[in-house]
Amino acid sequence: MNPIRKIAMPGMVVLATLAFHVFSAAPGIAAPAAVPDDASRSIAPYFTPATASPKAPDSDGFLQRWLLLEPINKPNRSNTPFVGTYVRNAFNAEYFLNQFTVIPHDGDKVKVGNQELAWHALDSANFNVKLFRFAHGLNKQTYGVIFWAVTVVDSPREIRNVRLAAGSNSASIWWVNGQEAVDLFDDRRMVMDDVVSKRLTLNKGRNVIRGAVINGPGLSDFCVRFIDEDGAPIRDISLSGE
Repeated sequence: MNPIRKIAMPGMVVLATLAFHVFSAAPGIAAPAAVPDDASRSIAPYFTPATASPKAPDSDGFLQRWLLLEPINKPNRSNTPFVGTYVRNAFNAEYFLNQFTVIPHDGDKVKVGNQELAWHALDSANFNVKLFRFAHGLNKQTYGVIFWAVTVVDSPREIRNVRLAAGSNSASIWWVNGQEAVDLFDDRRMVMDDVVSKRLTLNKGRNVIRGAVINGPGLSDFCVRFIDEDGAPIRDISLSGE
């Protein structure tokens, strides 16, 4: 063996190991995870069923209770086409009745082409909602898909000048009370607070948050929270029970 190569090989292993640990520890970035095999198809431990009791955001303000629709088939062999025009056209297409206004319930079903898809009311075990694990655990299509997500935020008071902060893998758009708040285009990794909305107002009482995430190959997830003018999380809100 070449003596230079003898020296270089251990060094490369050390650098690779260090890079893995640095990336895994980086705050706000979802570390890559091994794709699970087919031995155990379950959404646990990533999700638990939502209950009838309201749920507070986590300590950092992330919204962990969502109604998730089983993935809509949208073939894409690559994530590179996800520029603004493509993503907007993909989300503006009508897949199911009242898709921009419906407040679904657990177990509700919709017809999308030849697919019959169900809504699932779930609490995420993590700050980021792992859509890939959701689809895989339910034995649904994991690549080349669109996910729809809805949650209802109850606020005890009117809160002005808040911002919606979101991150997603891959592209997504998020709406607050029917108005577009943030968009995330192109092929991207999920990073917390990747895009932050303009100032908006949370109404006293019910506020509907709706999102759509599109992905080709690779993992899919998202994270959403509200922050104040100083970037601190809004925590005195709750997510409606199922």
